[in-house]
Formats: sequence, structure tokens, C-alpha cells
Amino acid sequence: MITITKPGLLSTIQDLGRFGYQKYGVITSGAMDSLSHRLANILVGNEENKPTIEMTLLGPTMQFQQDSLIAICGGDMNPAIQNRPVRMWRPVLVRKGAQLTFGQAKSGCRAYLAVAGGFSIPTIMNSTSTYIRANVGGFHGRALKTGDQLSFAEKTAQSSLLMKKLHTKGDHQPFIEMEWSVSSNLFPTFEKNPVIRVIDGRHTHLFTKESQECFWTKPFQITPQSDRMGYRLSGEPLHLEEPTEILSEAVTFGTIQVPADGKPIVLMADRQTTGGYPKIGEIASVDLPCLAQAKPSDTIYFSPISLEKAQLLLIEKEKKIKQLKHGINYLGGNQNVHS
Repeated sequence: MITITKPGLLSTIQDLGRFGYQKYGVITSGAMDSLSHRLANILVGNEENKPTIEMTLLGPTMQFQQDSLIAICGGDMNPAIQNRPVRMWRPVLVRKGAQLTFGQAKSGCRAYLAVAGGFSIPTIMNSTSTYIRANVGGFHGRALKTGDQLSFAEKTAQSSLLMKKLHTKGDHQPFIEMEWSVSSNLFPTFEKNPVIRVIDGRHTHLFTKESQECFWTKPFQITPQSDRMGYRLSGEPLHLEEPTEILSEAVTFGTIQVPADGKPIVLMADRQTTGGYPKIGEIASVDLPCLAQAKPSDTIYFSPISLEKAQLLLIEKEKKIKQLKHGINYLGGNQNVHS
């Protein structure tokens, strides 16, 4: 169990999303950076869909009521245990009574904390993800706050083995880290002005040639009005050749809609189920974690990519994740540790 002593700016329970209910108007939600969420779970021996804590811009402070195996992935929020920096992207054993603190994000926007076994959270419509606007899922349907206590579910055999390996070292230390970590070639990009690859949308051809050229060559800035539902972008307005009525239709994570003011909106994890604005593009799935790590006021650029190339990149990424899982299974914790 952990106790939240400071909640951070926005800390919520998320898994990979609430799928199968959009036809009823139910928001999917889920981790904004699904890659970091998945990697954190893999590192502690969990199934990838186990709930994690998603932290945004400014992380929480929490105290551990039992020895726990954790992993922290995503943006760097200066994590520390008992005022000692703790390294990310690896399994870490935290001793009972130790305090884990996070600060302001110095790279990226979101970090993910996984614990062995996952957090014990009620499942609503096959998901533990939090959708705050509807008070659905997660911990009482809301962001975490001071005094909340989160229990853990039962650990897997792999989690127990990793904990056992770490327990043998540093008996008097507040935490012990595995020396090995995830290769950086699996990380989301934390560049200041990322280039996000985009597939042509259903309505790209309806925009003026000038607007299409602007979309691919000009910078766009993420505005402060952005949130988990959508990233509102500022930049040169994009215009249609002529006014066109678009029937509302299904949208997905990464759909780029352009309302009448010409300022694009990228739909994110808490997106609505349908939309009626023209769609100029769809972000390649492999780049969604990169976009999720961009902060308000960050500048982004768009670059065209074919559907086939986007699929190949995603398949290659999945192969690397599969290799990581096999590697951790093989190592079984049989590597040096650092305390």
C-alpha cells in the first residue's frame, strides 16, 4: 500500500483504455503515453494493461507502507526516495516507510509509476482508467489527493523473483535499483520541437493548397487550453477550399480536426467518440507517445508518412517491446544491482 502525501498537479490511475463502448458514447481514456505505461508494467513483471499512476507536469509525493517493487517511466520529474535520486526505466525495490517524491518535469510532460501486481482498483466497463469529467473509473473517479491510500493487487511469479533478487542486496538502504534498464531506443522522444509523422486524413483534399503546404512546413504551438481530451494548436490558420458540411463520424487517438477558426485540434486519450470537423490528418500511432510528452507552449512540426510506412514502424516498435519482455524473462533478475 502507498499513501499520497502530496497529490501533484494531476495524478490519475490509468490503464490502456476502456475499449468496446464508444458506440454507447463512452470515452476510451487510458494512458496518454501508452508506451511508457506499458514499459513500466513490463519492468515490474506485470501485464501491460495493469493500472499505473499517470503524473502530469508536477509529480506527487507518496509513502510506502510495505516493501514494493516499482518502475518509473516517461518524462523526468526528478524522482527521489528519501531525498536520494532514483533512476528511471528499471525495476527498483522500495523499502517499507520510504518516501518517494517527484518534482517538476524537466523533460517530457508525463511520468508513469507501476508497482508489482498493479494497483487494486475496481474495474468499470473492463477498465480501471480515470475519466474525470464523468467521475468514472480510477480512484473514486477523480485525481489523487492528499490522504489517498492505494492498495496493491497480487504479484506475479516474475515480480516476486525480481523482488527476491533485489532483497539480497542493500539491506539497510531505502531502495535498491537494478543496474540494467530499458534501452533508450525504446523511449518516447523528448525533443523540444518534435516532428510528428501524420497520415493524410479523410478530408485533406478539401483544404486549400496553401493550407496543405502550411500544415506540412509551418510550426504549431500547443496552447495552454490543451488537456487530455485534445491538444489545441496555434499557428497559421488552415482553410477549406469552400465551406463544407461534414457528417459526424468516428474519431480516434491522433485524429487532427480543423474547426471553423482554422486552428487544428489533435484528439487525445479523453477524446469524444465522434466528430464533425474536417480531418486533415491522423497521427501515426508510433508517434503518439512523443506527442503525449509535449507540453503546453511547446512547438511541434508535422511530417507526412504513408499508412504502410507507419504500420511498419509500429510493427518494428512492437518487436522491440517483445524482445524486452523476453530479455527480462531470461534475466530473471540475474544481473548486478546498484543501491
